[in-house]
Amino acid sequence: MKWSSAVSVAADLDAAIDETVSQVRDALAAPADLAAVFVSPHHERRYSELPRRLARDLGARVLIGCSAGGVIGAGHEVEESPGLSVTAAVLPDVELDPFHVADIDELMRHESWRRMLAGSSHSTPSFVLLADPYTFDAETFIQGLDAGFPASAKIGGLASGARQPGANALYVRDELHRGGLVGVALSGDVALDTLVAQGCRPIGDPMFVTRAQHNAIYALDGRAPLEVLQELHGRLEPRDRELFRHSLFVGVVMREKSDVYRQGDFLIRNIVGLDAERGALAVGALLGEGTIVQFHLRDAETSAADLEDLLSQLAPEKRAQARGSLLFSCLGRGKHLYGRVDHDTDAFRRHLGDVPLGGFFCNGEIGPVHGATFLHGYTSSFGLFRPLTLARH
Repeated sequence: MKWSSAVSVAADLDAAIDETVSQVRDALAAPADLAAVFVSPHHERRYSELPRRLARDLGARVLIGCSAGGVIGAGHEVEESPGLSVTAAVLPDVELDPFHVADIDELMRHESWRRMLAGSSHSTPSFVLLADPYTFDAETFIQGLDAGFPASAKIGGLASGARQPGANALYVRDELHRGGLVGVALSGDVALDTLVAQGCRPIGDPMFVTRAQHNAIYALDGRAPLEVLQELHGRLEPRDRELFRHSLFVGVVMREKSDVYRQGDFLIRNIVGLDAERGALAVGALLGEGTIVQFHLRDAETSAADLEDLLSQLAPEKRAQARGSLLFSCLGRGKHLYGRVDHDTDAFRRHLGDVPLGGFFCNGEIGPVHGATFLHGYTSSFGLFRPLTLARH
């Protein structure tokens, strides 16, 4: 297994293609089996040219990709400027099943899709998924994929760079799609390790949801959410009070059989709104009574520390065996959060050295938390690829 990643900031798409393809081909020294391509909206007039040309020039057996508000390639981040990222791999003894899903209802009517994957020569594929946020319900699809393939690793993101339906680009093989979801299932001699940095820290204490309906919380430990929030605000330091105004989230405990909950034990969800008249706190998750939650804050310092902790906790054998990686990072991270480019990619290099890293800045990130896959916001989701034969030794 061998990976390579390249990025170009050339304003001319022909020059960008020539630059990235040349670097990747020289590094691989063989036709690519898989190529992941991400392109900024500066090149949108020529989106349709990319898949066929790159598949041909790289000799790639399978190509996937999408439009991107910012791209990541060769371990570097490109934001708010022309960018083309090409990450490719030679994958011996790996079976690749690319797919495009236009509509979830259509997919559910055709069980051949799941039978095709389940009937491959290997029973637990890993998935890379890219979806259009305007036209596809990625969250429902991910839940269904988890139900069908509970042991499979899944990573990916939502295409970005467009401001209206039909303006994003999704690539699979040599095809361009303007909606739906594209992806690839990888089976055989490949293992996919995932890291999801949510970038939040807990404040206050864990509480039971004691009354809820759908995504609305009416009572926390028997108290009104507004009362809880007012009390919590009064206990915070001045700096955290400021964050409380614009960077407050709810963490849902994903590891309930524990006496102590730490930073990585929560699924972070947005607070949608507070209805003082009804006494309801609306959040971006369906919560049942008995669910344990805790409020969280997010800032650059916390986000940086969370990423460092995750990367440092990666098992030494996984770090040593990694051959390539894809990073799906939120558009709200990067220089807008940290004040500089390459923050997350620099952290990756500190811990994994020169492992090729590509990816893009997403409108939503796909990755697992405690064994279940979710659609996130404000996260960096890493997928690290290594040969399965090494993982078994």
